[in-house]
Amino acid sequence: MGLSLSPLILVVLLACFTGSFLQCNGNPFRHYHHRRVAKHNYRDALSKSIIFFEGQRSGKLPSNQRVTWRRDSGLSDGAAMHVDLVGGYYDAGDNVKFGFPMAFTTTMLSWSVIEFGGLMKGELQNAKQAIRWATDYLLKATAHPDTIYVQVGDANKDHSCWERPEDMDTPRSVFKIDKNSPGSDVAGETAAALAAASLVFRRSDPTYSKLLARRAVRVFQFADKYRGPYSNALKRDVCPFYCSYSGYQDELLWGAAWLHRATKNPTYLNYIQVNGQILGAAEFDNTFGWDNKHVGARILLSKAFLVQRLKSLHDYKGHADNFICSIIPGAPFSSSQYTPGGLLFKMSDSNMQYVTSTSFLLLTYAKYLTSAQQVVNCGGTRVTPKRLRTIAKKQVDYLLGDNPLKMSYMVGYGPRYPQRIHHRGSSLPSVANHPAKIQCSAGFSFMKSQSPNPNILVGAVIGGPDQRDRFPDQRSDYEQSEPATYINAPLVGALAYLAHSFGQL
Repeated sequence: MGLSLSPLILVVLLACFTGSFLQCNGNPFRHYHHRRVAKHNYRDALSKSIIFFEGQRSGKLPSNQRVTWRRDSGLSDGAAMHVDLVGGYYDAGDNVKFGFPMAFTTTMLSWSVIEFGGLMKGELQNAKQAIRWATDYLLKATAHPDTIYVQVGDANKDHSCWERPEDMDTPRSVFKIDKNSPGSDVAGETAAALAAASLVFRRSDPTYSKLLARRAVRVFQFADKYRGPYSNALKRDVCPFYCSYSGYQDELLWGAAWLHRATKNPTYLNYIQVNGQILGAAEFDNTFGWDNKHVGARILLSKAFLVQRLKSLHDYKGHADNFICSIIPGAPFSSSQYTPGGLLFKMSDSNMQYVTSTSFLLLTYAKYLTSAQQVVNCGGTRVTPKRLRTIAKKQVDYLLGDNPLKMSYMVGYGPRYPQRIHHRGSSLPSVANHPAKIQCSAGFSFMKSQSPNPNILVGAVIGGPDQRDRFPDQRSDYEQSEPATYINAPLVGALAYLAHSFGQL
């Protein structure tokens, strides 16, 4: 049977053989295919997803601050305990600095850069600055051995006010964990964040990278030696906001996995081999977010087996595959719900965080599988890396506007996006437009109004629609309308991959 080529393929091949090798990039069909189908400006979305973090900054803002309606805030944070805790991020639409989600945000921003930073071009510097704003704070929070300052702000009092961070007058109480009131969950996540970030800065700032790695080692020792969930001792202050519902075992495995990757010290591999099962490596859960890290640890450790050929971690490929099979619509063992419009739906409160984290894991695992020339086997059904990428892209496209409401769930992206997000700074007039202080309860008239937020929190991804693709765009509806740093962090990596693969970067 003779070989017949379509005229298009002949033209592409001819272009390759007449000197345009660079365009072909080893695969003459790749760019043609992608440029044809890109519906979204992933590069624009990537840029905005990172700018968002500047709107969440606490502390003294730098001269190159791009979200200009924000001003300095929380400049005496830590003073109540005679420590410097200025800086870091407000987690969502309030003015509290919660260490648990902040550390997870840092880990996921770092993982985004570790996997896809090489594709980010001009955005890489901005992503690194977003990470550094967090790690500078985490270094302050872990400055004293066997102690971590895990929260600044009385959450209950903060939530009874609606005021700008620049006007805060609620107590900036400081909460810590130590030997007597341990918190292996927050400590394990903080160790993971510092270790992951040390990889981000390894080439560009080796001194800073070493400092982060050393601190990660010390913080992980504390997490492992003094075991217990942080919400035991701090229940009144951290629950129900960021209670540790899944226990601390997942953070110990996750922290060890990141230290193994960052330090290459065999101690951590040994720790994982000895403790993996006890810490829940094989438990069947398929939700990855600020509370439960099991799935992330499985994907991360599967790389060591797939790419570095560490045979002792063979089981993690199986554990990772189990997660993948639970996500694939229609596959054997699939246990995930999707909305009629096709959005992964885990829970009504801030569902979009699971959409972004799952999309990131799918793209990252697809990368590892491709490198090892492997696939996922779901009860006899072969699932290829390409299929994982297709599912991830569909989720991101839904988020950016391919949904029944034709609504982008990223503020400032696309022609139609949420106007009344649950966010104090965005919903109240800026200091520039209203220099006088807005008192605690006076802010609620703005919260209850139907007018759009005066300040656009560019790049903020909010909780998203309900399980029937409905979205009321009500400011009071924090479950659907509130943005959060940990929603955006994994999306940064996914958008970098998509922008690159569609020839936009």
